[in-house]
Amino acid sequence: MKQRLAGKTALITGASRGIGAAIAERFAAEGAKLLIVSRKIEGIEASAAAINKKYPNSTRAKVCHVGVPEAVEELFQESLYDVGAFDVLVNNAGTNPYFGPMIGASHRAFDKTIDVNLRGPFEASRQFAKAAMLKHKAGSIINIASILGQAASPLQGIYGMTKAALISMTQTMAAEWGPAHIRVNAIAPGLIDTRLSQAILGNKDFIQSFNERTPLGRPGQTDEVSGAALFLASDESTYVTGHTLNVDGGYATR
Repeated sequence: MKQRLAGKTALITGASRGIGAAIAERFAAEGAKLLIVSRKIEGIEASAAAINKKYPNSTRAKVCHVGVPEAVEELFQESLYDVGAFDVLVNNAGTNPYFGPMIGASHRAFDKTIDVNLRGPFEASRQFAKAAMLKHKAGSIINIASILGQAASPLQGIYGMTKAALISMTQTMAAEWGPAHIRVNAIAPGLIDTRLSQAILGNKDFIQSFNERTPLGRPGQTDEVSGAALFLASDESTYVTGHTLNVDGGYATR
């Protein structure tokens, strides 16, 4: 059976753990060549080593703080010499430094959330599109949003705000770049079992309430998100753009 990403190159941000690492491993298993990035060298090199152990010579690691536009631009300029234009970009890097009512949020927490969750994907997507258009190459951008960007998000308002903007950005970029054969889609995970969500998963009252509302009755796993990303990265979704795919166990239907 042919690997679904054979011959494709992909850049995945925030791939040292969690959803990003799961997407990277799934893409490598399907034949993609990867550049994975994160802010800290130790985590991203360990992630690349683990993937290369299973899929030799599939993955390279690099440090990049996606919240700094100049760093993102430099990353793409350097990569053009190595791999040319990427076929796939997964904007997965995200942060959520503040949990509480919006009235109590600091400017520092606000700025950090905007920089990583929105400014980073914005600049990475523009650099990806510029390179693809220069090379007359089709491409797929996948933005990891959240169901918290689709409704009110008490106690996570700034995070939800950035994810709502990310969904809007996805739709506009899909409209603008469709003629260049660049598809732009988003995935909106629900509660996924990652290190980032352990504080929530450890709250018995919250989990009970969440499971009762969710038709599938449980939190999701990272490989359930990576499967959705694989579909959007592959040629199986060549007529899909501007779409936000919820991977939430049905939570948003209630």
